[in-house]
Amino acid sequence: MFSRTALGGKLAGCSASAGEGAVKPMSSSDDESEYIDPPGQAGQLFGELARLVYASENFAEVYQAICAAAPNLIVGCDHASMLLRRGGQVVPVGASDETARRIDELELELGDGPCLDAIDAEPAHLDANLLDGCPWPALAARVVAETPVRGMAGFRLIVDHAKVGALNLFSDTPGAFTPASMEQAAVLTAFASVAVTSDANRQQAATLMGGLQSNREIGMAVGLLMAFHKINKQQAFDILRRASQDMNIKLIEVARQLVQHEDQRPRKTD
Repeated sequence: MFSRTALGGKLAGCSASAGEGAVKPMSSSDDESEYIDPPGQAGQLFGELARLVYASENFAEVYQAICAAAPNLIVGCDHASMLLRRGGQVVPVGASDETARRIDELELELGDGPCLDAIDAEPAHLDANLLDGCPWPALAARVVAETPVRGMAGFRLIVDHAKVGALNLFSDTPGAFTPASMEQAAVLTAFASVAVTSDANRQQAATLMGGLQSNREIGMAVGLLMAFHKINKQQAFDILRRASQDMNIKLIEVARQLVQHEDQRPRKTD
C-alpha cells in the first residue's frame, strides 16, 4: 500500500506533466517513469469526453462517460465512479458498472472510505491492497466479501476552491495501482473537475435566467394589479403575496396565472 505521504508527493509533482499529455498506460516491464502510449488512445478518449462536456445538456451522461473511460486511461483500474456533494449530502452521479455502484453504496452506508475521505480530509486516498491492512477495515471487509475489488483510490474534485466530490477508482488486482496510475488518475480528476465546474456554471446560468423570468412575470402581475385597482406597487405586491398564502402556492405561480389570464382575456374590437 502506498503511504499517504508518498502519494501526496507524487500528486503534487504531476501537475506540470499533466499538461504535456502524461496519461500513458505503462507496460509491466517498464520503469515507472517510462510510458508507452497506444497511438492516440488517450488523446482520442479525452477528445471525445471534451466534446461531450461542451455539447451535452445532460451532465449525468458526462459523469457516466468519465467513469466508463477511467479503466481505459488508468493502469490497474477496472471500475470507477463519481460522488458529488449536493444539498449537504454526498450522492452517486456516475459509475462504470454495478461493482463500482455497489462500493459507493457500501461507503455511503458505512460513512467511511477513501472517496469520502478525499472529499473531506485530503486530496487523494489510496489503498492498493485491501488484503494487507486498510485504513477503512469495515469497508474493506465488505468490499472483499461482496466484490472482486482488491484496491481502492479516491481523488477530490474541486470547484471554485470548494470540495464538491470525488473520482473513485477500483482495481481487482492487489497492488495494481502504481505511482504511474496515480499520475494518470490525477489528470483524469482534473478533467472531471472541469466537467463539474461546467455543470455548476450552467446550473447557475439556468438559475439566473429562471430568476430573471420570475421577476419579469411578477413585475407584469404587479403592473396589472396597479392599473386595474388604481393602487401603488407595494399594495399590488401585497395582494399577490396574500393570494399566494391563501392558495398555498408559490408567488411566481400566482403571478404567472394572473398574467396568463390577462393574455387570454378577450379584447374589445373597434
